[in-house]
Amino acid sequence: MNFDLTEDQLAFREAARAFAEKAMAPHAAKWDAEHVFPVEVIREAGEMGFCGIYTPEAQGGMGLSRLDTSVIVEELAAACPSTAAYITIHNMATWMVAQFGNADIQQQIAPKMASGEWLGSYCLTEPGAGSDAGNLRTKATRDGDSYVLNGSKVFISGAGATQMLVVMARTGEPGSGPKGISAFVVPADSDGIHYGKAEEKMGWNSQPTRQITFENVRVPANNRLGEEGQGFMIAMKGLDGGRLNIATCSMGGAQAALLRARNYMHEREQFGQALAGFQALQFKLADMATNLVAARQMVRLAAYRLDQGDTEATLHCAMAKRFATDACFEVCNEALQLHGGYGYIREYPLERYVRDLRVHQILEGTNEIMRLIVARRLLEPGVAEAIQ
Repeated sequence: MNFDLTEDQLAFREAARAFAEKAMAPHAAKWDAEHVFPVEVIREAGEMGFCGIYTPEAQGGMGLSRLDTSVIVEELAAACPSTAAYITIHNMATWMVAQFGNADIQQQIAPKMASGEWLGSYCLTEPGAGSDAGNLRTKATRDGDSYVLNGSKVFISGAGATQMLVVMARTGEPGSGPKGISAFVVPADSDGIHYGKAEEKMGWNSQPTRQITFENVRVPANNRLGEEGQGFMIAMKGLDGGRLNIATCSMGGAQAALLRARNYMHEREQFGQALAGFQALQFKLADMATNLVAARQMVRLAAYRLDQGDTEATLHCAMAKRFATDACFEVCNEALQLHGGYGYIREYPLERYVRDLRVHQILEGTNEIMRLIVARRLLEPGVAEAIQ
């Protein structure tokens, strides 16, 4: 059992770190304060391959593993968790288009998304169907060679500034549950699509979040991903990786916060000695590092299981997402506490990390839903033994 990163993974990490430190970190506070969606920087990330990290090479991506992806994303998130999180959402949407689209979609749409030329939004959540995604109401009605979409989606990252939407809609009868959902890739400027106001949020200010309304939006049947009724399965497969991506964004923010806390403890003096000399604060730093390393190992194990097609990969992804987003939020919160009053002002980035990481405990499935997924699976015979 080897926990060391490979030479390739170390090279990916260094490339991502260099890009993040140059193109993202110096501007992250401004993006947050002024609500700037840094499209050009995201497209520069695409030129590095970071907009199609695990999209197959045949569709213009890098074709890397989910473990490789986690190594890269952690470095991006250390510079700006909000922007890195959008990049991971785009990666998830791009992979779904490349994996489940027909030959035309794979040749015409997926490469443009993988390069970052076209940016994507993932449209699953609805006003009345957040955690209960299997009961979504957005309707896709077949009409000849097209589908007609009607309904609305909420909390859509990048909405209004992206070119392609991956939309989950009901093609089955009302009450058909998850089996009645299909997936579509929809041009974001299609007639009948309306965007709401940009939401005022606690964090994630470097990416717009809007409601999208579909009013008789005509979508070619060729734009369906997979077969009718496979949309929920496609969404869940995307979310396995998406949960690891968001957990990794939490790790990147926590790593940056930990390093700043360590440095501050050496610099700041109270009662005649550096903060690093106080045992109570040493213990706090030790717990922060321990929890961060535990989170990182859980995420990397889950990524490995997903790469291997393990039958319990979904369980591992849910456990990793729950633990990492909770633990890493606390690391950032403790780092802010160690900075005292300085941690609370915007001259230091700690308050931004705390605000950005808080939502990770909610999206890609709330941590309560992660517990539900884990508990239900563990109650099945033999599962607790299988993950030992």
